Amino acid sequence: MTATRREIRLLLNDREVACGDVGPHDMLLDFLRTDMRLAGTKEGCAEGDCGACTVLVGTLRHGELEYGPVTACIRPLASVDGCHVVTVEHLASERLHPVQEAMVESHASQCGFCTPGFVMALCALWLRTPSPTRREVEVALQGNLCRCTGYRPIVEAALRAGRGDGDPLTAKRDAVRRRLGELRDGRRVELERDGARVLLPADVDDLARLLEQERDPVLVAGATDIGVEVNRQLRPISPAICIGHLDELAGIERDDRAIVLGAAVTWEEAGRVLIEAIPSLRDFWERVAGPQIRTMGTVGGNVANGSPVGDLPPVLLALGAELELRGNRGCRTVGIDAFFLGYGRQDIRPGEFLKRIRVFLPKPGARLGFYKVSKRRDQDIAAVAGAFNLELDGDTVTGARLAFGGMAAVPSRAPAAEAACTGRPWQAQTMHAAGAALDRDFTPISDLRGTAGYRSLVARNLLMRFHLENSEPGVPVRLEQVR
Repeated sequence: MTATRREIRLLLNDREVACGDVGPHDMLLDFLRTDMRLAGTKEGCAEGDCGACTVLVGTLRHGELEYGPVTACIRPLASVDGCHVVTVEHLASERLHPVQEAMVESHASQCGFCTPGFVMALCALWLRTPSPTRREVEVALQGNLCRCTGYRPIVEAALRAGRGDGDPLTAKRDAVRRRLGELRDGRRVELERDGARVLLPADVDDLARLLEQERDPVLVAGATDIGVEVNRQLRPISPAICIGHLDELAGIERDDRAIVLGAAVTWEEAGRVLIEAIPSLRDFWERVAGPQIRTMGTVGGNVANGSPVGDLPPVLLALGAELELRGNRGCRTVGIDAFFLGYGRQDIRPGEFLKRIRVFLPKPGARLGFYKVSKRRDQDIAAVAGAFNLELDGDTVTGARLAFGGMAAVPSRAPAAEAACTGRPWQAQTMHAAGAALDRDFTPISDLRGTAGYRSLVARNLLMRFHLENSEPGVPVRLEQVR
């Protein structure tokens, strides 16, 4: 019988906190503001979009402590069991943090409502990169919105914040690691509030048992989708099973052929490995949400929820990934091409969960392109996403994997366009032919993100941009900045 605990335990700033009256719909932000009276963390949007509620969460991953920014408004309280939650009050417990000092010196605050969120986002950057470039600062601030000061002085503050003294997280890092290790007792956590239940399995074997025992359970990994649905649509998610804490689902392995990502690996963690192996992924990866969402969101969640506009599926389709599914009676492997069955339907049987994703590395010399088109550059959902992987023998295309998101009810490859490429020379005319063939592959819909005609035109243009970037790298293909 699995040992259980009836409360979550976490380190909040510099003190340990235990709480048993927790349900699946309780968010970290409400706990901080209402229960703990830590009002520096603000509520702006309640859907993880504005960054006003940004806090740092320190997590033990395979014994190592790592801090990342998260949006507390959509982070389930139960999911921070065994974590170190840091609010803006803690940064100035003795003196102003170097980031706070730089914000003051740069006059980087006006009304002040968004300022704590900016400070926490920049503190996360400061911990990881003490002397960032302007581009690194801009990426770190993708998930924070300011309506009055403007971003120039905030960026200046990030660039001028020296290492300095006065950072409690650096000074007490080893002590925090030990305390978090003591909080992780390996038990299953079972919580209930107002009849709604939330469970944290002890390990993956316990997770498989729970999925078989519970009726209509909802798996919660990063909660970047579910958190919004709970807040905005009042979606009931009981019983909820949180899995983001399971080290067995958070491993990363690599060999000469593939990178294997555990389903609970976050976007931030996966990006470091994938971008190193496939440098052309960098721009696409940095377009996915903002740092807070990349810190919370998992690669498994982005695939398993089956969204037609999920960011990762087109990439996996282009690279030919495999998914390992686990149930209480064993594992099976499914190719990514066969996983998406229809809108809202994936090849996951009752009692199964996604355990690992095997991402095959492109062959040497392959032509690669990864693109996302959205209404705003950062922190937005794609109208159309494209991921392209062409293999060449000399000047002839010998293999093509062209994948799109936003063009159909599921993320999908384009077989007619692939056939129009294969066996033909690597020329603009070949990409024109592939673009024309897209009309046989897709019948996109019109919605708030774009009309059907717009989507079809964008998809064709992405193929042409792909050819330009891979055959004439000096040709400009986008407007970088307006002055």
